[in-house]
Amino acid sequence: MTGMKLIDTHDHIYLEDFDPEQDKLIKEAQDSGIDTLLLPNVDLETIDRMLALCDRYPDFAFPMMGFHPTSVTASYSESLRCVESWLGKRTYCGIGEIGVDLFWDKTYRRQQIEVFEEQLRWSIDLDLPVAIHTRDAYPEVLDTIYKVGANKLYGVFHSFTGTPEELEEVKKLPSFKIGINGVVTFKNSKLGETLQQTDMSQIVLETDAPYLSPVPYRGKRNEPRYIWKTAEKLAQIYQISLEEVVTKARKNSLSVFKNVNKGI
Repeated sequence: MTGMKLIDTHDHIYLEDFDPEQDKLIKEAQDSGIDTLLLPNVDLETIDRMLALCDRYPDFAFPMMGFHPTSVTASYSESLRCVESWLGKRTYCGIGEIGVDLFWDKTYRRQQIEVFEEQLRWSIDLDLPVAIHTRDAYPEVLDTIYKVGANKLYGVFHSFTGTPEELEEVKKLPSFKIGINGVVTFKNSKLGETLQQTDMSQIVLETDAPYLSPVPYRGKRNEPRYIWKTAEKLAQIYQISLEEVVTKARKNSLSVFKNVNKGI
């Protein structure tokens, strides 16, 4: 991987899953050719851990601030205000991880949409990209984006595993990319076929570590360096070199996450 510099646009290496190996795994990531990790927040409990890691690696790990949809409950208001209060305390590379998730539970559907809408407004006010989590909720997510202002918003549909029809809807939003991770390597995944409808100009690379490890690590804790397996799969899908995948994904990532001060 020498000479290639890869950006992991979505990684949760600050979570307890990685204790006490964070420093070791970051060194392995750097040795593999990764020079940037973007770290989206989850909820109130993860903020301190995430920021502490970013402070240890200020030129390598860059934080986002947001409130994950699966953390939303009926009494979300106080939590959301607390997350918002962090926005003025330091620089972030994005608003995330935000969105709507109706896969596990639809109980708080209305509240999730309200929280998502408010955080989209933060991104407009601060001119920051959004990292969007959507699961069984494309209609809700797309409706909210258009309601708030599709022409003012930009970012990434994180962990994109949508249908060909959903990809076409995302492509109507010219300022959004899709985040591709280990799912594209899964044996029964249709994602590779769906991606034939677009090209590398639409794609950024991510791990979502500790989740969604690529083959041959599926079922194990995901680690940043495993992102190379996803990059290799995209090279196969598009019949281009690994270097071209990494270079194009990097350019796409930096066009979205403008606060990450890195060279192309």
